[in-house]
Amino acid sequence: MLSLGTLVQPSQTEKKPAMSYYDVPEGVDIRGRYDQEFAKILTKDALQFVADLQREFRGHVKYAMECRKEAKTWYNNGALPGFDPVTKFVRESSWVCAPVPQAVADRRVEITGPVERKMIINALNSGAKVFMADFEDALSPTWENLMRGQVNLKDAVNGTISFHDKARNRVYKLNDQTAKLFVRPRGWHLPEAHIFVDGEPAIGCLVDFGLYFFHNYASFRRTQGGGYGPFFYLPKMENSREARIWNNVFERAEKLAGIERGSIRATVLIETLPAVFQMDEILYELRDHSVGLNCGRWDYIFSYVKTFQGHSDRLLPDRVLVGMGQHFMRSYSDLLIRTCHRRGVHAMGGMAAQIPIRDDPAANEAAMELVRKDKLREVKAGHDGTWAAHPGLIPAIMEVFNSNMGSNPNQIQSIKREDAARITEEDLLMRPVGVRTLEGLRLNTRVGIQYLAAWLTGTGSVPLYNLMEDAATAEISRVQIWQWLKYGVELDGDGLGVKVSRELFGRVVEEEMERIEREVGKEKLKKGMYKEACKIFSRQCTVPVLDDFLTLNAYNHIVIHHPKGPSKL
Repeated sequence: MLSLGTLVQPSQTEKKPAMSYYDVPEGVDIRGRYDQEFAKILTKDALQFVADLQREFRGHVKYAMECRKEAKTWYNNGALPGFDPVTKFVRESSWVCAPVPQAVADRRVEITGPVERKMIINALNSGAKVFMADFEDALSPTWENLMRGQVNLKDAVNGTISFHDKARNRVYKLNDQTAKLFVRPRGWHLPEAHIFVDGEPAIGCLVDFGLYFFHNYASFRRTQGGGYGPFFYLPKMENSREARIWNNVFERAEKLAGIERGSIRATVLIETLPAVFQMDEILYELRDHSVGLNCGRWDYIFSYVKTFQGHSDRLLPDRVLVGMGQHFMRSYSDLLIRTCHRRGVHAMGGMAAQIPIRDDPAANEAAMELVRKDKLREVKAGHDGTWAAHPGLIPAIMEVFNSNMGSNPNQIQSIKREDAARITEEDLLMRPVGVRTLEGLRLNTRVGIQYLAAWLTGTGSVPLYNLMEDAATAEISRVQIWQWLKYGVELDGDGLGVKVSRELFGRVVEEEMERIEREVGKEKLKKGMYKEACKIFSRQCTVPVLDDFLTLNAYNHIVIHHPKGPSKL
């Protein structure tokens, strides 16, 4: 079966260009445009591999998504998440995961970013121990981004990746020593609208994983993995049922490739509130394939609001106040460390979202000091490594971890865990404290609109107000506004006595759009999708029922660019 390789049809008055097609297996339909480079990724055998995964696991994924809906209904009716009594034996038994491969024993500083070509080179050359190449929160899922990302990663694994920056007349290449490569596919909930299998959109993460694994597992194991790999980060899971699907995917891929069981290794992001009560169970399901858990703290904050959207007594303060000093956040981090080390794997810390402030040395030093304090807290708590959003942060973070870990590759065997063993459900569900202000409402609005405008035009990681914003931080802005509106929060500070209402929010949106215009300029505002982003973001903040994900709702509004001009997905 052959499939048309473009989304855009020529008008009846223009001459039709010669069309090219992807060679696809039976039941597979490619609806993204044809490109010769993409065709090297979208081979018939690679697509057959993806289709086989889709057919084997789509029923399991659909069931897992239905279970998420049931849990949401349960929480909305007043229930609280907690430890599952049925799996108590897993939490209390003395089992361990497979030993961490020597190739990734030391992960003290990891950098993350989208699968963009220059970013990949700079991140691999950054001096970090690991680069997490992101198909998820830091990437807008346009056809161009996704397929170009697969091309870029294939070249990176092969060591041939380069980039010519024509504006600077500079060629970027890999150093002799580079970071280890981890790849984060999308979450289970996200579809891939450009690839259909048996008449329905493919599951996005199976496309990301399948294409990358198929083309790179052999080279990766030889060049980066020391006989193991490829290595992955797994996002957005809510329970061990979803981890079991991933484990089965890994086993299926290993079997088809003819490599040893346990070759693929993954770190799970604990970035949903329900998942914190399932950490032992998640590791148990992935025990032959796990190298640890990560504190995905921005998504975790987002999940706190989403989980408790029906609870008027659990309102967040301003987003800038919801840090690791909050009792529920600190407890989450401590329990993750205790759980990982008990099971013999890495406990990875959270993201430092700051970026260098080049035109203000004093402000830059203040930001760096915040980063150093945060990372000192993490390493002293027992984390084996942490995340940075920008290469400029790596020397400072590396110094903190080196000073406290010395020559030890990690802290798996060296940390006492007795205190963390006493962490209770009440600790993990402790209500956050702090003020809610008009400035907090304004910042959420400003950040949410600007991020979504960038995402709609193909950029998934955006520097705003000296922080690197991605989908996770934009989600916090969105759900916090929704929560404040739903419960008519009374503001503190300059907004003392004023309740958050649709009228107030409407006025704030108008005023913040005017500020955005002043900051970016009229021309950029006109060319960008700021007005469309404003409409989508405002609607998502004011709907009666909270949308599960900003990106899922906005997916069909992404603008794709091609030689004939922009078009909607």
